[in-house]
Amino acid sequence: MRLVSAASKGFTLLELLVVITIIAIGSAGVSFAMRDSAHTQVEREAQRLAALLESGRSLSRAIGVPVRWVATEDGFLFLGLPADALPKRWLSPGTQVVGSTTLTLGPEPIIGPQSLLLSAGNPPHSLRIATDGLRPFSVVTPEQ
Repeated sequence: MRLVSAASKGFTLLELLVVITIIAIGSAGVSFAMRDSAHTQVEREAQRLAALLESGRSLSRAIGVPVRWVATEDGFLFLGLPADALPKRWLSPGTQVVGSTTLTLGPEPIIGPQSLLLSAGNPPHSLRIATDGLRPFSVVTPEQ
C-alpha cells in the first residue's frame, strides 16, 4: 500500500492562477467579439444606403431621368429607375427612417443639401446620411 503525502494532494496556487488567467482571457475575447448589435446594424445599413443613394444618383445622371428615393413600411424605393435596378429592402428588419422619407437624386449633377436619419434597435441607435449637394452621400453622426 502506498502512502500519499500531504504535499501531493490538490492543486498548487500557481496551477489555480494559470487556470483563472486562461478563463479570464477567454471571457475577454468573447466579450470583445460581441459588439452592440443594434449599433452595428445601423452602421451597416447606413453605409449600404449611402452607397445605394450614390448609385441611384449616378444612374439618374447616366440615363437622364429624375430619380427619387422614398422610404416605405418595409424598405425603400427608387422611383424613376427600372424595378430591379437597385435593392428595395433593408438588411435588418428593425431599420426605419425617422423624419423626412424622400430624397431627390437627380438627374442634375448638383442637387440641394439633403439628409435622412436612420434608426434601429431598442433603445434606438441613429445615424444621419447626408450630402451638401456636391459631395457624395455619406454617414455622419446625428449631431453634425
